[in-house]
Amino acid sequence: MTVEMIMYAALILPWFTLLLASSEIRRKYMPVTIFTALLMTIIFQVAYTYKWWVIYKQIVPWGYMIDVSFAYGVFLIGTFWIFRFTSHKFLLYTFINLALDAIMAFITLPLLGVLGIAVYKNISAWQYFLVMYGLSFIIYGYHRWQQKIYKPV
Repeated sequence: MTVEMIMYAALILPWFTLLLASSEIRRKYMPVTIFTALLMTIIFQVAYTYKWWVIYKQIVPWGYMIDVSFAYGVFLIGTFWIFRFTSHKFLLYTFINLALDAIMAFITLPLLGVLGIAVYKNISAWQYFLVMYGLSFIIYGYHRWQQKIYKPV
């Protein structure tokens, strides 16, 4: 399997898992999922500007700025499922994000370097971890605010 195939799979396959959730659940957690996509796009733009990392392989023409397979695939749908199971359990949400952000910063991204997909440049693994973990609190705050205006059908 080629690296590009893995990247396409990371973009497309997670979306199929949404079929496992009811339409009510999808409607409830889609706002925070879309907000996360916006924030990830901003983070990748900042990272590109300050050369936090360099993306060597991409599946779309603008992929040198945004790792589409991660930002709009695995991370995005992962956020949906994390909220689905932890949205009213803040400590659980915090610990799951702590663990997943650590895995991403200290295991997955270095592995992407070995595969020649992307490497850290002007940001350390610890700094990346802190950015992503901090982002989880912004996302949680948005979700809590959103839930106040959400009306079940």
